[in-house]
Amino acid sequence: MAKGRNNLLGVGGQRKTLSRAERQGAGPARDIDRKAAEDKKQELVRKMRERAAAAEAAPAQDAPAES
Repeated sequence: MAKGRNNLLGVGGQRKTLSRAERQGAGPARDIDRKAAEDKKQELVRKMRERAAAAEAAPAQDAPAES
């Protein structure tokens, strides 16, 4: 029987070198979350601009014409 039979070091291949962010649990999923947050922000900004443009146009149409 081999002397180091309970020592399984090296079995299963080498480990991937992890970046600091991946070690803290924020790997590739973090990039996806960041992209989703950016998309939501862009959509919100677009809606706000549309509402602001509509609010500016509405009083101009409702105002009586001065002659």
